[in-house]
Amino acid sequence: MRIVNARDRRFEKEFERIRRRGEEIPPRIMQVVERVVRDVAVRKDRALFEYTKRFDGVALSPATVEVPEAEIKKAAKAIPSRMREVMEVAAARIERFHRQQVVVSWRRVDDDGVELGQLIRPLARVGIYAPGGHAPYPSTVLMAALPAKVAGVGEIILATPARKGGISPLICAAAALSGVNRIFTVGGAQAIAALAYGTESVPQVDKIVGPGNIYVAMAKKLVYGTVAIDMIAGPSEILVISDGTLRPDIAAADLLSQAEHDEMASSILLTPDAAHARDVAGEVKRQLKDLSKSSIASKAIARYGMIVVTGDLDEAVTLANRYAPEHLELLVKNPRALLRKVTNAGAVFMGGTTPEALGDYIAGPNHILPTGGTARFSSPLGVYDFIKRTSVISFSRGALRRYGEKAAYFAAMEGLGAHERSITMRLLGPANRGGRTKKS
Repeated sequence: MRIVNARDRRFEKEFERIRRRGEEIPPRIMQVVERVVRDVAVRKDRALFEYTKRFDGVALSPATVEVPEAEIKKAAKAIPSRMREVMEVAAARIERFHRQQVVVSWRRVDDDGVELGQLIRPLARVGIYAPGGHAPYPSTVLMAALPAKVAGVGEIILATPARKGGISPLICAAAALSGVNRIFTVGGAQAIAALAYGTESVPQVDKIVGPGNIYVAMAKKLVYGTVAIDMIAGPSEILVISDGTLRPDIAAADLLSQAEHDEMASSILLTPDAAHARDVAGEVKRQLKDLSKSSIASKAIARYGMIVVTGDLDEAVTLANRYAPEHLELLVKNPRALLRKVTNAGAVFMGGTTPEALGDYIAGPNHILPTGGTARFSSPLGVYDFIKRTSVISFSRGALRRYGEKAAYFAAMEGLGAHERSITMRLLGPANRGGRTKKS
């Protein structure tokens, strides 16, 4: 990995290049996605099946696009008991964490006789996208479906790419554990379009959540407004702040845990200890040789990996807040002291006994996190993504008299006469309801 001092002239340019690596989308990708989305919106099943055959090499029909319930149950039972046990533990922890996010409807009546409240209602139907290009990711199913289940969503639809040989038993097991109602074996931009607009086989949903490749991300961006989405997910990233007190091989392993995701992944280490920086760089080089996904990780490290020597830990936190990473590890002696200064991060992992990988599977908080610096203004997926809030307002006659004239005056200030009249007509009193007012 490259080692750069935060005060070097080249640092700022490199830091910004990595931070903004996902912003430029090749025009050809957008052209393909736009064509696919428009086509599925118009030609429905026919276009959906054509693109699935072209991109995934699997022939589908209305009779085969949805996985039968019996097949899901059979596949779920086929996984080894150890796999089932681990997934059950993960599911229980994820569900327990997300139950803490539940909000309920409320109402209050103040002393003036104004009743205000908020109705909390779950979405009727949501679509979950679970990527499956390189391998099945049952953890994504758990992370996306369980908060929806806790929120009380009426129907949870899962879309995952078609695979030769059928759907992964691990995906089926995760779906069964997390309350998924239906599974469709479609992926890519065509799956997003099908969920957004509906086809003869795939029902239209209210919201689409879940990560995917750049085609999936751009398709979600295009359909936003027709349906809601959770976020535009970019490539994975980890930023580690280390004070040099933890073994360099552990820091290196954590950096590589994200680099193996894809060639666009970013792994950054910030440390005030120059010797530690060199040791970690050496460990990254050594460990790359042993990785099963060495080719992917090597490219990610070469393009978007960097070790930055900072003046102190405060400078490291300042840089981390600028970067607003998806995953932030505090591999320092006193992580809580630094946590107070963290303002932008998807998830923070505290100390040497808490690797980011725990958060991917079994810690409980969601691993579907804001990427590409969007942690500046957005949050991890949660129960709040699957509810809608409706305001409730009720004024008594006394409250109308107290505030009506002020509201009418406000409307007049904005030049909205009908607004003003709708209030002043009510101020005339109950005796004038339904009749004409007398001229004085």
